[in-house]
Amino acid sequence: QVQLVESGGGLVQPGGSLRLSCVASGRTFSIMGWYRQAPGRERELVATITRGGQPNYADSVKGRFTISGDNAKTRAYLQMNSLKPEDTAAYYCYFVSWIGVQTYWGRGTQVTVSS
Repeated sequence: QVQLVESGGGLVQPGGSLRLSCVASGRTFSIMGWYRQAPGRERELVATITRGGQPNYADSVKGRFTISGDNAKTRAYLQMNSLKPEDTAAYYCYFVSWIGVQTYWGRGTQVTVSS
């Protein structure tokens, strides 16, 4: 079983920055990253990173967000710059295990972009 602990959400003004972290215990990842869900909308991809370090971004965040992972393959970080009100959502850590290829989700951390 994998436990995911997210941190780094909060309230920020438009144009500001936040850094999200997700720490996994129990296994290493094949793919790790973030999805988000705003009220009344479906959950959508934000960014993921593969075990080999290949990132993948939603078009809406390209050039503003940067995802990274650690060498131990148990942590992922999302640096979010130039935040916009439309980035407001609950952000969920997404984890696919290297062994067993099982998918896990974090509980979510709220990001609110507002003046």
